[in-house]
Amino acid sequence: MKNIITEFKTSQNKHQVYQKPLLLNYNLNGKDRSWEAVRAHESVAVLLYHKDKKAFLLVKQFRAPVYLHNQNYTFTYELCAGLIDKDKGLKTIVQEEIYEECGYKVNTQNIEKITSFVTNVGISGASQYLYYTEIDDSMKVNDGGGLEDEDIELFYLDIKEYKNFIFDESKVKTPGVMYAFMWWYDSKKIKNFHV
Repeated sequence: MKNIITEFKTSQNKHQVYQKPLLLNYNLNGKDRSWEAVRAHESVAVLLYHKDKKAFLLVKQFRAPVYLHNQNYTFTYELCAGLIDKDKGLKTIVQEEIYEECGYKVNTQNIEKITSFVTNVGISGASQYLYYTEIDDSMKVNDGGGLEDEDIELFYLDIKEYKNFIFDESKVKTPGVMYAFMWWYDSKKIKNFHV
């Protein structure tokens, strides 16, 4: 099916910082339509494997929108991640997020791109760029925890538990975490790890 889109317009709420609510007006295949959307920053995320602990390093944090939908969800498990809100290379942003959130200093040459994908297709359509790197105790330089307005807790998941974690619905997690674990299984575990 080929779509013909014309007269695509946005209107903006001027008081938002990170996300801009919009009303999209357009014509699709000869029919006028509108759609509520959000203009959001693109982001990076990284799957961290700790070689000494034989564990993945995830972050746990409170997410108000998740809590809004279910008050039993007081935190989420996520990959170390951040917004692309600076004029820097993506691997440099990944490196900075690892340092800020997790307290590890990683060389950008050791950060491997996995893929990118579009998130929140019905709301923002922003891209996320997914990476992988390995860390060890010698790279630990601070406690992490994020910036002053973030409340991030580090969570080490033994590699033997990753598959159970993926399917444990009581652990609130992002699709990126699950995808990254499946990528790791196909790309890294089969070749290099014995679980």
